[in-house]
Amino acid sequence: MVMNRPRRGVQINQPREEIAVQNPVTGQTIGCIPVLTMEEVQQAADRARATQPAWEALGVAARARLVRRWGDLMWERQAQLIEMIRAETGKTEWGAQMEVMVLDENIGYYAHHAPQWLQPQTRRSLAPVKQRARVYYKPYGVAGFITPWNYPLLNAFQDLVPALVAGNTVLIKPSEVTPYTTIETVKLMLEAGIPTDVVQVLTGDGRTGAALVEVVDYVSVTGSTATGRKVAMRAAERLIPCSLELGGKDPMIILKDANLELAATGTLVGGLENGGQVCVGTERVYVEDAIYDRYLERLRFYASQIRMNAQRGVEVHVGSLTNERELLRAEAFIEDAVAKGAEVIFGGKRRPDLGPLFFEPTILVNVNHSMRVMREETFGPLIPIMRVKDADEALRLANDSEYGLSASIFTRDLKRAERLATKIQSGDVTINSTKWVFGNLSLPMGGVKNSGLGRRNGPEGLMRFVRPQSVLVDNQLLDQPVLSLYNPLLIQSHLKILRPLRRLLPFLRV
Repeated sequence: MVMNRPRRGVQINQPREEIAVQNPVTGQTIGCIPVLTMEEVQQAADRARATQPAWEALGVAARARLVRRWGDLMWERQAQLIEMIRAETGKTEWGAQMEVMVLDENIGYYAHHAPQWLQPQTRRSLAPVKQRARVYYKPYGVAGFITPWNYPLLNAFQDLVPALVAGNTVLIKPSEVTPYTTIETVKLMLEAGIPTDVVQVLTGDGRTGAALVEVVDYVSVTGSTATGRKVAMRAAERLIPCSLELGGKDPMIILKDANLELAATGTLVGGLENGGQVCVGTERVYVEDAIYDRYLERLRFYASQIRMNAQRGVEVHVGSLTNERELLRAEAFIEDAVAKGAEVIFGGKRRPDLGPLFFEPTILVNVNHSMRVMREETFGPLIPIMRVKDADEALRLANDSEYGLSASIFTRDLKRAERLATKIQSGDVTINSTKWVFGNLSLPMGGVKNSGLGRRNGPEGLMRFVRPQSVLVDNQLLDQPVLSLYNPLLIQSHLKILRPLRRLLPFLRV
């Protein structure tokens, strides 16, 4: 991997810039990673580009088998991966295990479907007897990935899998907060037989990420809207494609006919999974007036049963935050909301007795859209609840945001909920649950507005990593030398026959 290679012409013992990686629960240093330079990133891209033709030449079925073999090895070694994820992020054991399980499903999904989806397609030509047409799907070449810290395994590799199966080689720049999960996972790739330099890890900070954008043929970013905008601008300048899964301020609407027990627990799961550090996590809740008080009573009842600590075991619901930045933001949002009339009815404080970055799950009421907690991405364990008159007001407020990543609705009227869902400005909507689109591999997932562009999962998540190439073969039937693009007499007679036939027999159309 790149992080272990010195620059050409540079002494190995020359001091270089490094970043310390710390365990957020204990504060202990896990290790130090080098900040790769532009020259080193370019060298990695050169190796990836030199390796790509052989990787593509293996064929999609062979690539899929190697990726599946890596998935099997990862499944066998999941205990060590789970411990690494927890050490870098502070999340619960179940949260770390879910990363492994969803990624394993991702690998199986694309290994199974990609050979069919990527095979050349036959298309009908304008002159079906005289010409045949096919579309081939070719990888871009070197795909670059800038990945976040909140899901260091899943968010690092779920997009990488279809890119690899499609025939691209990969440069991945993990977050400097959680690089070791990526490094260890790539080691398993090599052990599974994926050739050297097909996947390379580039360690460092934002400078390394910026260098990556300069050398790849396609770039994928999962991160903040600010970062995504910078990458999109540079990608446009270089005329390379990009996909961006960015920030969210995901709404939940609870209608008056909802099952209050499931709505209350669904709210807590939606808002507190991974300590709220989830792009598709519930960040604002709109509850119809008729059930508002009863809903709050059930919400507080279930909130009192939440277990938060750093211990192992799937019965732990909430772990530590990963960065102090998220903790400070949560405190600032609470202070702003309370100053503007909100009330904290549950939680709201640090828990230094559990660790330096533990923050209590927090429920706020009497909130409105003048408050930061209802407008800016929180990425912490805050659940602001707003009383609304009816579904129309809830919909209007749900759409009153610069973001549009995910949303959810709780109601017993499923047909009405589906109609309402189509009016929400978001990439996906889940009815009577939260976050499930993210783990459903057949469903495309991604944002609208400032939440990004492009889609992961489904056929869309694979086909974004290839470019179609059309090949038209003309058998020269009845051709004569002419100085026009087409033989006028032949085309005219051809269309006189085909035009009425295509109206009567639509299957003859292109």
